[in-house]
Amino acid sequence: MLFDSRAQRRKFVALLVDGKVSNKTFEEWNRETCAAELAAHAAPKSATKKSNKGASVNAKRSRQVFALER
Repeated sequence: MLFDSRAQRRKFVALLVDGKVSNKTFEEWNRETCAAELAAHAAPKSATKKSNKGASVNAKRSRQVFALER
């Protein structure tokens, strides 16, 4: 896997120093990244689209109740 940013690389160095990541893992990621120009910070991920599934189910139930009341 590649590093997304310089901040991520710094975080992995800190984890390596703390012993939470193996040297082998860090070197593998670092080797795959090579000398790529990394951004200072990774771009935030886009928000996922909220599902509208519940609204249609509630509308259907409302119609059924209304039909029974007639």
